[in-house]
Amino acid sequence: MSKLTKEEVLHVSHLARIGVTEEEIENYQITLKQLLDDVDKIKDIPINHGELLVTPVEHGAILRNDSDSEMIAFEEVKKNIPATVGNFVEVPVMVNE
Repeated sequence: MSKLTKEEVLHVSHLARIGVTEEEIENYQITLKQLLDDVDKIKDIPINHGELLVTPVEHGAILRNDSDSEMIAFEEVKKNIPATVGNFVEVPVMVNE
C-alpha cells in the first residue's frame, strides 16, 4: 500500500494548524493516503445530468382562505393577562440595567 511522503503530511498538518510527532507522521502517512483514495472513489460515481430531483413528493403549500372574523374584545383578552395598566400589558424587564 502506498503512503504519503513526510513532507506532504507536514504540509497538511501545517494547513490544519496542528502539531504532529514523528509517530503520528508515520501513522498519518498511511491513514491520510487511505482517506484521499476514498475521496478519489467519489470521482468514479456516474453522474446523471438529467432532471434534478429535489424531493420525491410534490406537495404544494396548503393555504387557508382569508376571511373576516370577529375580533375578540380587549376586555376579554385582559382576563388572561396577569398585569395591565389601562390598555397596556405589563411585561417583566428582560434587559439588565
